[in-house]
Amino acid sequence: MDQDASSSGGWRFAQCFGDKGDVEDITEADIISTVEFDSTGNYLATGDKGGRVVLFERNEMKKGCEYKFYTEFQSHEPEFDYLKSLEIEEKINKIKWCKRQNSAHFLLSTNDKTIKLWKVFEKSLRVVAESNLLEGQRSLPAPLLPQNLRLPRMSLQDNIIAAVPRKVYANAHAYHIHSISVNSDQETFISADDLRINLWNLDISDRSFNIVDIKPANMEELTEVITAAEFHPIHCNLFMYSSSKSNIKLADMRDSALCDRHAKMFEEEEDPTNRSFFSEIISSISDVKFSHDGRYILSRDYLNLKIWDINMENKPLKTIPIHDHLRGKLCDLYENDCIFDKFECVWSGDDKQVLTGSYHNYFRIFDTDTLNDVVLQADKSAFKTKKIGGPLPGNKPGMKNGMRPGGMRENMALETLDFNKKILHASWHPREYTIAPAIVVTLMPVVPIVFPAHTTFSPTSLYHTHHHRWRSRDRPPEIPTLKTDTPGPSSPPRIRPLSSMAILCFLLHYPLPLIIRAYHVFWSFVALVVLSGFHHR
Repeated sequence: MDQDASSSGGWRFAQCFGDKGDVEDITEADIISTVEFDSTGNYLATGDKGGRVVLFERNEMKKGCEYKFYTEFQSHEPEFDYLKSLEIEEKINKIKWCKRQNSAHFLLSTNDKTIKLWKVFEKSLRVVAESNLLEGQRSLPAPLLPQNLRLPRMSLQDNIIAAVPRKVYANAHAYHIHSISVNSDQETFISADDLRINLWNLDISDRSFNIVDIKPANMEELTEVITAAEFHPIHCNLFMYSSSKSNIKLADMRDSALCDRHAKMFEEEEDPTNRSFFSEIISSISDVKFSHDGRYILSRDYLNLKIWDINMENKPLKTIPIHDHLRGKLCDLYENDCIFDKFECVWSGDDKQVLTGSYHNYFRIFDTDTLNDVVLQADKSAFKTKKIGGPLPGNKPGMKNGMRPGGMRENMALETLDFNKKILHASWHPREYTIAPAIVVTLMPVVPIVFPAHTTFSPTSLYHTHHHRWRSRDRPPEIPTLKTDTPGPSSPPRIRPLSSMAILCFLLHYPLPLIIRAYHVFWSFVALVVLSGFHHR
């Protein structure tokens, strides 16, 4: 989507990537889980739940902003940790572009456990054009003189785009990786999971340095997890990370090797009148981003978007309500797990506007100075009309989403909102007003369907709230699960070892009265057998 003054809020639909056909033809592996522009904006990368990375190249032959397919490769494969009885998904959690070298592109991709550095380049494909064969079928007669011996000749057949893994950074994270960030020095990068942040050198794949470790000695004392991490865009010694306790910590690697003591902590004191059972869940920060000049920080939690000044720690410069209209439905959102959705946020290339997603395929763009916003919707009608930002649910026909304060809170009819349609991921062109949101339409509880570009739930997190409510999809790796693999047509069956701990976990999923009833039935049966034996005697 790019900007056009003639359409709603100055934006118009430009192009769609992905399958626009029938929902039944789209599989779960096709769901896009991350999207990222490179530093020039000429290339766009997407990663999906099937472990594939697809690159798009800007079409210079077309007027305006349009991208064409560049290449596709399989980045990650599904794996299984037999020691922990844990399945490792192939889903791509993050993609980050590295500095281009000569004519080759370099990018980092990661799933839950393994990070890979890929080199994408154009390669000439050569074939043998001439040899010592007659018509390519049989050998020529033996030459009488050496001068008659012909050397094989190679000819250029075609140019192909090749992708090869240059480095594989593995076996460094015990928990699920949710963030990677390349340093401004283009030599190092960080990777973050729920409890630790590691520092890597791009050229060294077998060794990393742990720079943040918040894992307590006793896991029962766990009160927070890391939710996002990013390097400063200018100063290579600074990085920040957010936590589930609604704070952002800025760390300086010059202070110490282990950056457990932060240089600054950005945290706003909570209003006691707004505190509820869901406070710690909805205040958990899902994404943080530095502005391009490094002066400001953009953070997103479930209800709000906040802009922080790096020189002011006690409160944000601006707080932008996103989901205030959902405060009355938090209980329902908790039951259907939507309250745990991780929405991302992005800056525009000039840092004058910010973007974040919402439900019903809506996303909002705010002016950072005036806080005026435009609410846009991406749905099937966009492909036909080339327009976005139709009337909000509950609005009268003909009403448009213009630049206005107040957002969609007053206009949104909660009864018409579809919480299975959401925009979690988006990327903004670094030099133009062009955005690429990833949209999901979930028609069934398990199988998400995407349109026009797709996404899914964020990477699993170890811990949601200090109440220690472990959820089924967030079971810690120390506890083995009782899931069984369904082998594909070409894959051999895999047997997972079961332990008494796994059996205990399995039993605990059943209601206690049912277990007690089974206990009584069992002993009643034993007593009946014993009495029957005495009767026969």
